[in-house]
Amino acid sequence: MATNFSTRIRVLGASLRAFLVLTVLLGILYPLSMTGVAQALFKDKADGSSVSLKGKDVGSTLIGQSFDLVDAQGNARKFDADGKEVLATADGKGYTYLQGGGALTDEQATGVSTQPDPKWFQPRPSASNYDGLASGASNYGPENPAFVKIIRDRKTQVATFNGVSEDRVPVDAITASGSGLDPHISKAYARLQVERVAKERGLDPAKVRALVDKHVDDRNIGFLGQERVNVLELNLALAKLAG
Repeated sequence: MATNFSTRIRVLGASLRAFLVLTVLLGILYPLSMTGVAQALFKDKADGSSVSLKGKDVGSTLIGQSFDLVDAQGNARKFDADGKEVLATADGKGYTYLQGGGALTDEQATGVSTQPDPKWFQPRPSASNYDGLASGASNYGPENPAFVKIIRDRKTQVATFNGVSEDRVPVDAITASGSGLDPHISKAYARLQVERVAKERGLDPAKVRALVDKHVDDRNIGFLGQERVNVLELNLALAKLAG
């Protein structure tokens, strides 16, 4: 009986020692060493590829974001389905119209959303509204009537917003990525937006088009994927061009 007890104590001691050694090796030393290597060799990527403008973080080149109309404080402006601007009520449970102050009905409130800022290049749609905590797709099937309507509405909206015919609207301008956080758009979609951005900013369209061409990334290792444009990087370059 005493032998069995002492054996169990030895096994328990060995298990505890193995637990402590593996915890130190795999839970402390290994993560620290990987962090050190990443910081030394790939600091930008290890830190999330964040981008700053005038000392303020404005996003990451790895994660897509919206470029919507904002107020003087940088808060997103909201509009009803007819394009009339609204404000959230003090209790945050409803909306009132900016002009007139009338309250929106519950049905009208369901159509409240932000609007893209015409002065910026716009990203592709996002099923999660570029919310990193809700990353994902809509999961609609290609023949789902609701999805077909969404695609048709998006095509009309993109064409109207950019002042072009619907047959010029590229696929990525009306379809969301699987993650909903794609930071890139196609070269075709970036070029489609040149005239609108140039007009809104009073810039020479040729200069804006050259800026787009300068920010076109080639296919990975020459043949994987498609040529693409990082929207955040392009808009930061646009901000410098526009002064």
